[in-house]
Amino acid sequence: MSNVSKILMLLAALSLSLLFFFPMWKIYLEAPQYPEGLEMHIWVNKLGGNTEYTLQNFNILNHYIGMEKIKADSFAELKYMPYIVYFLIGSGIIIAFLNSRKLVLTWLIAVIIGGTAGLIDFYMWLVKFGTNLDPMAPIKVPGMTYIPPFLGSKQLLNFKALSLPDIGGLSIGIAILLAAIAVYIEFFYRKKTRSATDKLQTA
Repeated sequence: MSNVSKILMLLAALSLSLLFFFPMWKIYLEAPQYPEGLEMHIWVNKLGGNTEYTLQNFNILNHYIGMEKIKADSFAELKYMPYIVYFLIGSGIIIAFLNSRKLVLTWLIAVIIGGTAGLIDFYMWLVKFGTNLDPMAPIKVPGMTYIPPFLGSKQLLNFKALSLPDIGGLSIGIAILLAAIAVYIEFFYRKKTRSATDKLQTA
């Protein structure tokens, strides 16, 4: 592996550490009761918000439409995801110092699979919370579901919801991009360079 590829691989692995310092995703909600808005943060290992009362306020609103209470204990993923990230960071750092382009490709595929699985899981629990409603809820609209947007904004009755990746989530994309560049260098760019060099030598 070239030194450039090793540096890219090291940066890719270390970028995942941002998941422990910044949220992966954020859901912003505007409601008449909260004109200043509510912002829920989804971390790799916990749930939070822009204030200590954010989750409580989300759950107050959810109660009126019959949505299940949001709490960290309801998500087993928050317990095991940190270990997956630790493994990817550790293995990525080790691979950065090994001379194996195949391991770089394997790591890249693992991060892509992990990131995709995380997005699918996130979407599934959005659907679960938005459709599994209490029939005895104070506010009932026949046929109405309250699935928050997976990405972008959505109007839910008189609530406006906005869902976007945060810095932690973007760090996964950065890791994939850096590792993909390293893979390109090792499997394609260097091959082209060697081929061009061989042609010049035989000319």
